[in-house]
Amino acid sequence: MTTAAQISPKIAAIPVHALWGAAAGLVGGIGFGIWMSVSRPIMDTAMITMVAGLLGSTNAFVGWLVHLAISLTAGIVFGVVFGHLAQRFPPAALLGLFYGAVWWTLGALWIMPANMGMPVFEWNDVTASSFGGHLVFGLLTGITFAGIAHTAGGRTGRTTA
Repeated sequence: MTTAAQISPKIAAIPVHALWGAAAGLVGGIGFGIWMSVSRPIMDTAMITMVAGLLGSTNAFVGWLVHLAISLTAGIVFGVVFGHLAQRFPPAALLGLFYGAVWWTLGALWIMPANMGMPVFEWNDVTASSFGGHLVFGLLTGITFAGIAHTAGGRTGRTTA
């Protein structure tokens, strides 16, 4: 059997929780991206095109690329910070919801509006819809992380659920 270290020593050096978090963040990001693609809180504009605005674009594909890059990064951070606590489904779901709310506060209420010249920490239709989407992201990220941990634990003989 070929190991990760035989394929690439650099891949083997990446902490497993970061890799699991990357995968979980992408799953959460896809769920949240679908939410943003169908949610039209202002002027009949999909929220995903607002994300594209971070790069000065209104193209939905650009929005998806930016969003998935952020989701990947957020997933890695989730795995590194909470990986040791998120290996069972109930705590992973709760941590994911908390994590989604943190990203909503940082990203949707502060960083994104500040970068786009909009008021920060403002409650409106966009931030309200975004709150729901961030909770979806966090929940999917948390339960996906726990699912990966459970599957990997089953292969190594450890019990994680």
